[in-house]
Order: sequence, then structure tokens, then C-alpha cells
Amino acid sequence: MKRFFEILGVATAATLSATILIHGTSDENTDPEYRSNFMNNYSVYSVPLPTSVQFAGEEVPLEDPDVFERLDREMLVNTYWQSNGILLIKRANKYFPVIEPILKKNGIPDDFKYLAVIESGLTNAASPAGARGFWQFLEGTARDYDLEVNGEVDERYHVALSTEAACKYFKDAYERFGSWTLVAASYNMGMFGLEKQLDRQHETSYYNVNLNEETGRYVFRILAIKQILANYKDYGFKLREKDLYKDVPTYEITVDTTIAHLGDFAHQNNISYKTLKYLNPWLRDNSLNNRSGKPYLIKLPKEGYYQLYKPREEEKN
Repeated sequence: MKRFFEILGVATAATLSATILIHGTSDENTDPEYRSNFMNNYSVYSVPLPTSVQFAGEEVPLEDPDVFERLDREMLVNTYWQSNGILLIKRANKYFPVIEPILKKNGIPDDFKYLAVIESGLTNAASPAGARGFWQFLEGTARDYDLEVNGEVDERYHVALSTEAACKYFKDAYERFGSWTLVAASYNMGMFGLEKQLDRQHETSYYNVNLNEETGRYVFRILAIKQILANYKDYGFKLREKDLYKDVPTYEITVDTTIAHLGDFAHQNNISYKTLKYLNPWLRDNSLNNRSGKPYLIKLPKEGYYQLYKPREEEKN
């Protein structure tokens, strides 16, 4: 399962921007007053780390200099990637209420919701390697964990069903490793690959094993995102309640027959084809040839769906 985020050149871009501001050739930059104001007023702060950090109840050994510096890196990168941070906060308000009860029902620590954040940014992402959905399942792994994947239905794009599948993986991995931190690392590297490295290095802790760059950063990304999203106001993110994305009002109908054309089906239910696909992204074609008679739950909008983000009267003034 491939990570969703690739942080490339962030520091270089920031340095270049500052260099242009200080040493640029525009009239503003050659103005002594402008230069003085910039030098005296422009500030970028190091992000303070908490004195204690845990993942799924397991303590992070911040006394280890390597561990401290790796967490510090991810805190800096994610705090100062402000546009992405705001989007994650908005989406978390919409999707965490879907993910959290499924994790709880399956006995999976709540912190694993942050794994979905770094995997996909809480979107139905598609990776070049073929991973799909919030939890970035590859096709074969998805089928191993009971998700239907074909040309018409791909349940990797179903948030609730794919979360159930992810929980099955987490349970299998915990039975194998006995550590939730190693479970998280194995989601990126694979159980076999992680176990091989642990055996090769005679180690039992994620924080003591030497891993590839991606998996070596993986858990620290989760830790940073957890710290920022759980305390976003402390890290300078200012959002009002009305800025947050909301779960749209829907109801479900059961369909156990063929749908010859999803556009006709949508119009029969007084919605557009686009709205049907927005609410049911796991429907991947324009038809559903349900020869087996499998019951599918299809979401349709409730009354008020199109007024979800409509400003209230007091907000217009």
C-alpha cells in the first residue's frame, strides 16, 4: 500500500521564496524601508513537540535522538503545509464519524483513523501502483479481505466497507506482531517485508529497526497528523464550524436486480448521474449487471441535501 503524500522540495521552495524577498531585484526589495520591515517582522517558528507522544497506547521513545528528529521533521512539514492541513481538518469532520465507530466495533485503536489520512488524504485516491480508496488497497489484497472488485463494482471506494476490510488486516497483523505500531508500519511495508527486517536485525520495535525511507517515515507521519488534527488550533489553523465539511443527508435503498443504465436509474430517483456517483463512488461503470442477485445498498439524497452548505440568514448579513 503506497503512501499518498510525497513531500518534495518544500524546504527548497521556502528558501527560494525568502531569497527572492530579501535579494530580489524589484523596486520594493531595493527600498530600505521595505527591506527593514521584512527583516524585522517576518517570522517562522520551530514547532514545539509535546513532552510525551503515544500511538495506540504505545509510548514513543522521544529520548532517542533519531526518533525525536524524525518526528520533528514531520511536525514541521505538516504544520507548514497549511493548505493541505486545512483540507484535512475539513474532511476529518466529515469522515471521522464514519470511520471511528467501525474501528471501535472491531476493537481497533482509534489512532488508526490517522493512517487513512496519510494513505489517501481522506479521498478516494488512486496511486500509480494500483492502490485505491481511503485505505489504498491493492486489488489482490482487497479481495483477500472480502471486498468486491470488478469493472462495475469496486468496494475499495466504499468508505465503510473498506474500513471494515482494513480492520481485518489490522487484526491479522496484530496477531502476528503484538504491537500496534508495527501493525501500522506493516500496512505500508507488508507483513512479510517488515517481519523479514525485524528478524534480520534481531529487533522487536519499530523505533529500533532500520527500514526504507518510506516506511521509516510512515509512523512519524501518522504521529504528526494525529498531533496536528487533534489540536489544530494550537498549530495556527483557524477554522469556524461552518468551514468544516459535513456528512451529507442520505438514505439507502436495497437493489438486488440489474440496473441497465445508472443515468436512467438516477433520473427515476430525481437526481443526476453525477450525484449518484458522488454518493456511491464504488459504482464504477454506467450499469450494474447484477446477475447473482446480490443486495447492494445505494445511497440517495434526503431532503435538505442541496441546502447543506447554504448560508443561514444571519450569515448573509
